[in-house]
Amino acid sequence: MSFSDGSPSMELPIYKGSVGPDVIDIRKLYAQSGKFTYDPGFLSTASCNSKITYIDGDKGELLYRGYPIEQLATNCDFLETCYLLLNGELPNQKEKEDFVARVTNHTMVNEQMQFFLRGFRRDAHPMAVMTGLVGALSAFYHDSTDINNPEHRKIAAIRLIAKMPTLVAMAYKYSIGQPFVYPKNDLSYSGNFLRMMFATPCEEYKPNPVLERALDRIFILHADHEQNASTSTVRLCGSSGTNPFAAIAAGVACLWGPAHGGANEACLNMLEDIQAMGGISKVGEFMEKVKDKNSGVRLMGFGHRVYKNYDPRAKLMQETCNEVLAELGLENDPLFALAKKLEQIALEDDYFVQRKLYPNVDFYSGIVQRAIGIPVQLFTAIFALARTVGWIAQLDEMIGDPEYKIGRPRQLFVGAEKRDVKPISAR
Repeated sequence: MSFSDGSPSMELPIYKGSVGPDVIDIRKLYAQSGKFTYDPGFLSTASCNSKITYIDGDKGELLYRGYPIEQLATNCDFLETCYLLLNGELPNQKEKEDFVARVTNHTMVNEQMQFFLRGFRRDAHPMAVMTGLVGALSAFYHDSTDINNPEHRKIAAIRLIAKMPTLVAMAYKYSIGQPFVYPKNDLSYSGNFLRMMFATPCEEYKPNPVLERALDRIFILHADHEQNASTSTVRLCGSSGTNPFAAIAAGVACLWGPAHGGANEACLNMLEDIQAMGGISKVGEFMEKVKDKNSGVRLMGFGHRVYKNYDPRAKLMQETCNEVLAELGLENDPLFALAKKLEQIALEDDYFVQRKLYPNVDFYSGIVQRAIGIPVQLFTAIFALARTVGWIAQLDEMIGDPEYKIGRPRQLFVGAEKRDVKPISAR
């Protein structure tokens, strides 16, 4: 490596991954040159090595442990995908049965969690509630908090995967003043969640298989996404040796942002704003404003920071979206018809095609969730539920890595140089 200021050049080792770009090892850069690298947002910096998820944004490719997301979403259910992310391989029949049984038997939460909920206002944002509830789990499970014990990390993973649907459903029920619905062990993971969300003590609830599968697919498509903001947050938080439930709570807090997990919420809010302006008749006018850089109008749910091609999850979610709308007879619902018109323009208009602003997974998953009956404010909590397995798998991998250290990013300091404090009378 040569320097523009005339400092002596130096050699830095290059490592090759199994796929993807090579990386330059800069760990000795400061010791040998007295310089740091400058990379706001860490867009050119690999902070770890990982075997879990690989993304090729140019090709529109997403692999979990080497398996294409399209194959997993078509041939596997969510708990099989969880097993894969945690263990590195897909389960055989016996392994799957054992794993499903372990998760199913941990879906209940301590009754005292109800009292945590009652401390929140009923109109609190579900992500504020979830940040508190997930953090509170660390107060209940002292027997699985030694993060240096691999068995403890496995127990924490099972508990988190199992309890997240229960907590999300409790947060929803609390917000609408309905009684909490306990989990039922003879239902699937997604079916159980639907029941806890929408059942009441007044009558029996039987999950609709089409909606059950749709929700399962949403969970699979959101289970992990490499070193994104919330995953990096979980790793950075966990690098201090903190309680695993606290590290996941940090991930929940990060995911809340509209630039990250709140994107599908922002997308539905955009659709409702267009509907309020006049609906389908105003779509063309809205899209013209999007093209005008000075208008300040943004198109939510289209394009992706990572995928420079089509988001591979979007096509799968598009199929599910059409299935759900057909099953519920909502193809002609004004808001969904509006969404279809937006989709059509984005796929045909040269402005959007040239910029590769294709509908992304958030666009379709938001429509599916609203059709199922999940309120817009809860979308990000559903995302957190799905992403929990990715977070805990990444945390487990980091702690088991002999090279792992507490995170300590550097900075380019541009503040005042050293100066003396003057007496207050002289300032």
